[in-house]
Amino acid sequence: MGISLLPVSPPGAPTGGAAHFSLASSARVLGTLHLGPGAVIAQGAVIRSHGGSVRLGAGAAVLENATVTGASEHPVIVGERAVLGHRCVVLGAEVGALSEVGSGAILMPFARVGARCLVGEGTVIPSGMVVPDESVVEGRPGQLLRRATADDLERLRRLRGGNLSLPGQPLTAFSARDRAEDAPMGQLYTYRDKHPLVHPTATLFSTAEVSGDVVIGPGCIIGPGVKIVGDSEGPVRIGAGVQVLSNTVLHLPQDSSGLVLEDGVIIGPGCMVHGCHVGAGTLVEPGAILCDGSRLGRGCIVSAGSLVKPLSSFPDGARVEGFPAVQTGTLTTPPPPPRWALRPEDLAGLRRVG
Repeated sequence: MGISLLPVSPPGAPTGGAAHFSLASSARVLGTLHLGPGAVIAQGAVIRSHGGSVRLGAGAAVLENATVTGASEHPVIVGERAVLGHRCVVLGAEVGALSEVGSGAILMPFARVGARCLVGEGTVIPSGMVVPDESVVEGRPGQLLRRATADDLERLRRLRGGNLSLPGQPLTAFSARDRAEDAPMGQLYTYRDKHPLVHPTATLFSTAEVSGDVVIGPGCIIGPGVKIVGDSEGPVRIGAGVQVLSNTVLHLPQDSSGLVLEDGVIIGPGCMVHGCHVGAGTLVEPGAILCDGSRLGRGCIVSAGSLVKPLSSFPDGARVEGFPAVQTGTLTTPPPPPRWALRPEDLAGLRRVG
């Protein structure tokens, strides 16, 4: 598993919103974000900051299609000149100054990555894990490999214009939301003769895209950057009260018989869900991959970053984790909605379809 070091300020990043930081037009910020001068929020990035709980230091970067979610009980703090890589997910975690979080990495609530650390691509930092300053960590779950070497720090220095100094700039509050007046609520596309059907009480964020033979049930929430692709012979059926969160992809391959999410399923940010069947009340944590023909029973939990292999099957109440995933336990009660899921009050100001 390699480590990709990325520049703090991607060239050509559009500027908008407030002065002195870069906000791409396709990025989405919900709530009040606190950030320093020179911060970058790149294309497709999604930041949810409940009660001002997300803080980005001066020169910090949230790169393309990354998801950052903070809450009062587990805020997100990203230090100065730190980089969150492409498609990474940070939920209520802390990242120290000058650290590099690789593409596709997942940081769970209460995790802490120290300053000048290197987090490998696809690494999962579980809840509560503490990574000391100047460490290299990789794996699912993350393992401390070694201390950062002089060569590692020199690479960081080169990527930051020849110095590792910190600006020490104060943060400024910035508020935005996914405004319905800026775009239609979700983008719906016909594929051949099939057009998506969306219940009037469902909510689609403006950057969500749905195509083909897809039915979305009552009370569903389809988050920013979600892609639901129903361009196969089988249907995509999403039950009542389902949440599909930021930058997740639901895809139905040509030879698949269908993709079904039963009532009350929650699919976390950054997931890949192919033609499978997910039972009612199941929770799929961030960055998980559900492959073709797999089946999950009712009230399961799939741990962050897990890979559910093709044609695999798990019973009701299974705790599923690993890469590839295996059953590691059995739940006695259905999993409650996690704090990083959306709540009705988070949707204030969003127009509903219909």
